Amino acid sequence: MNAAKTLRLPPLATLIEWAARVGYGARGFVYLSAGALTLLAATDRIGDAVGTSGAAGWLAEQPFGKVWLVLLGLGLWAFVGWRVLQAVFDADHEGSDLKGWTTRAGQAVSGLFYGVLASGVFEYLDEFGEATNASAAQAESVAENQEKAAMLLGMPFGEVLLIGAGLVVLGVGVGNIVRAVRDDFDDALACPKAFCGTATALARAGYAARGFAYLPLGVFVVLAGLHARSGEVTTTAAALDALEAQPGGSWILGLTAAGLMAFGAFAFVEARWRRIRPPRDLSLG
Repeated sequence: MNAAKTLRLPPLATLIEWAARVGYGARGFVYLSAGALTLLAATDRIGDAVGTSGAAGWLAEQPFGKVWLVLLGLGLWAFVGWRVLQAVFDADHEGSDLKGWTTRAGQAVSGLFYGVLASGVFEYLDEFGEATNASAAQAESVAENQEKAAMLLGMPFGEVLLIGAGLVVLGVGVGNIVRAVRDDFDDALACPKAFCGTATALARAGYAARGFAYLPLGVFVVLAGLHARSGEVTTTAAALDALEAQPGGSWILGLTAAGLMAFGAFAFVEARWRRIRPPRDLSLG
């Protein structure tokens, strides 16, 4: 019998493409789950709305929850790696003009966000099996955000820094809404022509809803800076809960939830049909 063949890994470009597609799938799961749970909150099936981290909390409560958390966390880290390639090594060939650097900066911020989210998933693993509930988890998240805001306020020009952080959150929200209106989502997809229209509709609804979900949080952070009170800082989920308490809030929350589910569905479309163009080399530029 011949000697065992040497194990050959696929080319680096293929591995990068696989990782990117797994990452888009992980993002899709997070937003589809968060949207579904928020929709249940809007229809009073569960108590409170949840943010993106709420998907991990829900997953932890399912059979084989620890296994699913590991897979989700690894998928999100794969997406972070893809964002690094996009932002630093210009995997999407955005270029080095003002528009290109703006797009790449947005991808870098996105990578930071998903890195924090992935870290949070693995924190659930550390706490796996401990008695907890969604309300307690949300209260803990709010407390952590308020602690960070208090640290910021304790720095020189802390109020200005906190206001700036709130304006960044508002800018991210507005940027998502602008993308929903202006971007040509078909250009990045290699999907069948008959399906591209549906994919674009999902993307527009999803980006608009995701942008809208950031706005209440940004307002709370800006007000916390103006009033120099860290106690006014909250989370996206808690901000949506506050929105639900307003007249017509349940309808607004329900529409936002449907949009978040659309964003999750579009991420699955990207996992299957997005054009993944790994960098020709890994040099900066």
